[in-house]
Amino acid sequence: MFNTQHFKKFNGIKTPFYYYNTALLKETLKSMLDAAPKAYHIHYALKANSNPKLLNIIKQHGIGADCVSGNEVKRALEIGFTNKQIAFAGVGKSDEEILIGLENDIFCFNVESIPELIVINELASQENKIAQVALRINPNVDAYTHKYITTGLEENKFGINPYEFDTVLEHLSNCKNIKLVGLHFHIGSQIQSLTPFKNLCIRVNEINKWFLNKGLEIEHINVGGGLGINYQEPDKESIVDFKAYFNVFKQFLELMPSQQVHFELGRCIIAQCGSLISKVLYVKNGINTNFAILDAGMTELIRPALYQAYHKIENLTACVENRELNKYDVVGPICESSDCFGKAVVLPETKRGDLIAIRSAGAYGEVMSSNYNLRETVGCTFDEA
Repeated sequence: MFNTQHFKKFNGIKTPFYYYNTALLKETLKSMLDAAPKAYHIHYALKANSNPKLLNIIKQHGIGADCVSGNEVKRALEIGFTNKQIAFAGVGKSDEEILIGLENDIFCFNVESIPELIVINELASQENKIAQVALRINPNVDAYTHKYITTGLEENKFGINPYEFDTVLEHLSNCKNIKLVGLHFHIGSQIQSLTPFKNLCIRVNEINKWFLNKGLEIEHINVGGGLGINYQEPDKESIVDFKAYFNVFKQFLELMPSQQVHFELGRCIIAQCGSLISKVLYVKNGINTNFAILDAGMTELIRPALYQAYHKIENLTACVENRELNKYDVVGPICESSDCFGKAVVLPETKRGDLIAIRSAGAYGEVMSSNYNLRETVGCTFDEA
């Protein structure tokens, strides 16, 4: 992906910054929409990256928005997503956030508990509104991913458990300002095998039939997202196999003729489009360990510290110079030992001032950045394609 032209372009920009390949974003969106059956409705998960310029590109491709906070709902509306394209999820919606959704007549609240259902009904009654809701169900399906990004097991905080279904229906009968329109599922993130999605379909079929047998015809089934990417070799698989992913649902998801399918995809759309560009401040050579100390840290990209996540690291300056290979612990300047992007990373001999690219950082990178240690806010640059 990176070449001498990128090195020349980046060399005059203050580091650290996020670089976004908008041409790849557009290509990814086209690939996704070409692979998805026309009846499938896709919502982009703003939590992955809510950069306004990127959201404008995504909105122009006609997909909806998946939001998990009131401010994300506001951002989606400001960008131009229509209110009927917005789904609002989240296990802890405040009253103020629920009111934002109600005032804007959004498509759907994904409700995660009986207490939340009661509160939405009360607030909708006060506002003289009817709130459309989907019940987020905890299907107890293992995503076989990192424990911090697994969301579909009974031990996780998300969703309504099947043993609560009868109680939920009792409450729904008393909630006059609630309209049940959907069932919502999400089992985790960075899922690299299609088997968990097949298992999800089988479980969704069982739950869907339970509601149908109770005389409830649900308008839509939201199967969430979670499709992972190739962090190890981003250039070999810059766009995921959307066709194989959607084919799992075409093959195994059993729907009534009137039911729609909704997806909430984020990482697989945006992750490969972004890289964190940093500069080497110092190189500390030791007996057992060499350190390449960057001007970017966990304040710019927290995933390695938070999840022990892998990101491919490249020395861009070495694109224009031939150097011998060496191993480095690539670390940041933050006063935390967890501020490390990778250990024993094989790189060309690395020197002060070298430009470093940390790849596949378009999702959960800029959006999770912070000002810890009173760090400056990270900047962005785009390829303007």
